[in-house]
Formats: sequence, structure tokens, C-alpha cells
Amino acid sequence: MIASTTTRAPARSLYSGATLTCPLPGSNPTVLRSSRSNPPSPRCEASRRREARYLARQQAADAPSRARYVKEHSVVATERNKVIGTRPVRPDGADKVTGRAEYGADVRLPRMLYGRVLRSPHAHARILSIDASKALALEGVHAVVTNADFPRLGDDLVDLGETFAPFKYIRDNVLASDKALYAGHAVAAVCASDPHIAEDALALIEVEYEPLGTVMSVHEAMADGAPLVHEHMHTTEMAARFVPSDNRSEDFSNIASHLRFELGDVEQGFAEADIVLEREFETSTAHQGYIEPHNGTAFWNNDGEITVWVSTQGPFAVRMQVAKLCDVPVSKVKVVPMEIGGGFGGKINTYMEPMAAILSKKTGRPVKMIMTREEVLIGTGPTSATYVRCKIGARRDGTIIAGEAYLAYEAGAFPGSPVGAGAGCMFSSYDIPNLVTDAYDVITNKPKVSAYRAPGSP
Repeated sequence: MIASTTTRAPARSLYSGATLTCPLPGSNPTVLRSSRSNPPSPRCEASRRREARYLARQQAADAPSRARYVKEHSVVATERNKVIGTRPVRPDGADKVTGRAEYGADVRLPRMLYGRVLRSPHAHARILSIDASKALALEGVHAVVTNADFPRLGDDLVDLGETFAPFKYIRDNVLASDKALYAGHAVAAVCASDPHIAEDALALIEVEYEPLGTVMSVHEAMADGAPLVHEHMHTTEMAARFVPSDNRSEDFSNIASHLRFELGDVEQGFAEADIVLEREFETSTAHQGYIEPHNGTAFWNNDGEITVWVSTQGPFAVRMQVAKLCDVPVSKVKVVPMEIGGGFGGKINTYMEPMAAILSKKTGRPVKMIMTREEVLIGTGPTSATYVRCKIGARRDGTIIAGEAYLAYEAGAFPGSPVGAGAGCMFSSYDIPNLVTDAYDVITNKPKVSAYRAPGSP
């Protein structure tokens, strides 16, 4: 029988304090023959002694490398480094590898009901009527919710984590009111004793639509005579990012807002430049692509308190939005953040949590809702598709002395693209004395965009 050994360097265990061994890079394996049950011959004994001497010499030669390896890969903190150089145990690691960690889909509550969402097949359509009587008559169905079930409040700005938006836009994105503004826009929701009954009930909800013209890009939306996504929207001139001014366009428009940054004299800067370059860039809509789908479970207790279990990146934003949409004090809403299977900026807005809360209020029972993969892609916010035109003026020595940028970002069906961040980042890496940046937040018939990893930065 042949046994192979590898020279190893000791390391300390992270868990028990026992000594572990790990292969030493660059060391050579040595083959040793195992002893037999019968006495070895003199020749075999001599061979063993030679091999032992060879192994001893090899270990001695490897000693400096072993010492360096242990020093470089030590998991023990020094007096100088308390954290750097250590390998701390992940606080959530044990729960995740043992399956003890609970995600939003793992919530189980007594007498829980299951919700499903009916979504518009049209990218832009007026909703003439919704009849849920047949769905409510189906055995096992407990309640149906539409936009009409939400309280009607003022248009105060609501915190979305990365931006702000008027209350009506938040409510209408959760459930469409007078119009469906994108294919996949939620129109109604139903809860039943099991998910299959809830799914069957969706087919029994009758919705009458009047299809309208669509705008699917910033170019279409900004064109003269384009169909208006919001018939009464004017372009707001922004005083600063998140700070609207009192100036608005006279005509209705799909451009929700315009923000301008200026510094120096751009025309003079380009006149003094030895070289001027101008380029155009376009990017497509891209979804964050997290593995775990959106989920939300809500229980509206008899004492008026709402508890929400959800996988989210922004539990306080969810608490604020649920409180506002359900017209209860924020102190009455408790959000329990579950483990999250990816978000990358896309799990800050609320989608099903307010629906689940209203359904729970109607039934007096907790309601759980989970999106399918298709629903995630058609009904939740991706990043913006963008159009950027950039002009740069420089001297022959490479000094940039003038910059001009035009940014048009898709916001989706409701205002709030990260174009303001894009305008702020456009030239921020350079010291340019003369520049101007125009940024446009453009409405299209697509899902409302969400943050996506440094949102807006070109």
C-alpha cells in the first residue's frame, strides 16, 4: 500500500481552537511505503532510512517557506491589527448553511390566507370597470382588493428610499386606478384559502379596458404629439435634486422634470478648446435579477396594528409607505425584515405589502403574497433605459476645459428616475471650469424604475 504525505503549515481553527493543517504552496509530496506485518528485510530497512533522511532534509528546506506562509495567512489578530488579517465568522453563515434562516416565503402563520395579483395585459389602457363578483362567489375566496379600497389622502411626498414621490403615484403603482400604465401593472388582488384557488379566482375578475397609444422609449415619449401617459402632467423645473421649483411648463408633457447644472462659461470654453469631441450613448432597461422573488405577508390586528414580514432592503421605507397607504400612524406599523435573497436596489419600494394589509383588514386573517418570476420581471422596477449625449472640449496638453451633457432617463410609468444622480456624477471625476448638464426625467409605459447599484451614474 502506498501513502502520500504533503508538507503542511499549521493554522488555528476558527471554532474550537484546535490546530488545523493546510497545504503549503510549493512543497513537494513525498512517497512513503507503509510497514508490513512481517519483519522488513535489511534492504528494505536501508531504503526506509534513506527515505526518512530525504524527508527530514525536505522539511528543513521548507521551514522558511512554512514560516512565511503561517505569518502571511495567520487568522489570529495582532496587537496592531484587530480586524484586518482576521477571518471572522459570518453572523448569518451558520443559519444559512443549516437551513435555519427564514426568508419571506418561509413565513407560516395560523389561519393564513394566500393572495394573488391580477395584472394588465395592456401597456396603456383606460380601466372602464372592474367586476369581482364571480371571483368572490368562488368557494375558498375571502376578499378582493382594488385601488378604490385605499384611503384618498393628499399628495404629500413619500420616502422611497432613493427618492421621493407624491402619494397618488405610490398608491397607483401598487394598484392601478383609472388607467393601467404598463403591461404587468397590478389591477386587483384576491386572497383565498390556498394559492391555487386564488389563482383560479383571478380568471373570474372581469376588467373592461380601453387600449391607448404607448410610448416605450425616451425618444417616443419626448416627441411632439406623443400619447400622454399622465394627461395632466407638466414639466417641473428643479431647483436642485429632490427640490422642485415653482416653474412648470404650460403644456402637458411626458417629461416629469428638468434639472440643469451650470458652471463657468461653456461657450467660451469650447471656443478656447483645441479639440472638441461629441458622442451619443444609449443603454437598455435592465432588471436587477435577484434570485428571490418579491414577497410580503401582512396581519392587520384587531387593535389596529399592522405587522409586515418582508424581504426588503428598506424596512423603514416600507413602514412609511404602508402607514401612508393604509392611513394609520407609523407607530402602528411594524416591519419584520426577513432574510433577503438579493436586491441590489430593487427591493426598497413596496408592491404587495399594502395589498396584503388591506386584504388582512377585510378578512381578519394574515395574508401572504409571493410573486412569480414572470411577475418580478414585468411588474417591478428595473433600472432606467437612458440616452446620453456628451460634448468635451480640451487643450492639446490634455486639459479638459469645457463639458456639455444631455441626459434623458426613463422613469417608467411614474416620475422618479435617478437622472439627478446621473447629472451630479456626469463630470464629478474631473476639474472642469466650464460645464452645463441638462437632465430629463421621462415617463414611459414601462414599470416604475428602481435603484440598481450606484443608480444613475453614467
